[in-house]
Amino acid sequence: MKMTDENISGNSEITMDDVKNLIKKKDEIEEQIKAYYDVLQDQGVGVEDSLVDAEGYPRADVNLYQIRTARHNISCLQNDHKAIMAEIEEALHKLHAREKAKREQDEAEAQEEAMEHQVTLPPPFAQVDAVTEGSPACGAGLRVGDELIEFGSVNSGNFQNLQNIASVVQHSEGKPLHVSVIRAGQKVQMSLTPQRWSGRGLLGCNIVPVQR
Repeated sequence: MKMTDENISGNSEITMDDVKNLIKKKDEIEEQIKAYYDVLQDQGVGVEDSLVDAEGYPRADVNLYQIRTARHNISCLQNDHKAIMAEIEEALHKLHAREKAKREQDEAEAQEEAMEHQVTLPPPFAQVDAVTEGSPACGAGLRVGDELIEFGSVNSGNFQNLQNIASVVQHSEGKPLHVSVIRAGQKVQMSLTPQRWSGRGLLGCNIVPVQR
């Protein structure tokens, strides 16, 4: 059977429209086969019925040419039908395979993009477990649960104990400190200025070391 759609037979880029066209052709073939079966039914014979009489002569009660033509066309059309069914199956397989590959590619690209945006953060050395309303810490944006990875000159690499932070605070009264924390898996940076306020201390927050 000759397909007029070259892109279907020779190109792997199958579209849903290609599949619809194939199904349309299949339906047309089935209609033609039915029409030829109707011809045989009108003549009162089937595909295999004998066309000679008891004495071996061609039957005179039927249109032999019409019957032979209908039988021949049915045979050819059935072969065409078998071929186009195979094409439809292959087209659907390619379509599904391409959609699956595209979905997997999209997922891989999304994962790669997420990994590119994900910065490898150092381990936290301390955590904020209390922040007083109206305090310098509160005004700077510190929240309970923030994990410290940088507090002025103190970082994950040189932190030994809370005295390190206390020393930085005492020597930085009135001076802004660069503070970095991990919040919800993301790095958050802020400026915190230790200073006198209505409450205790210069920060107004409680910091505890992280247990490693």
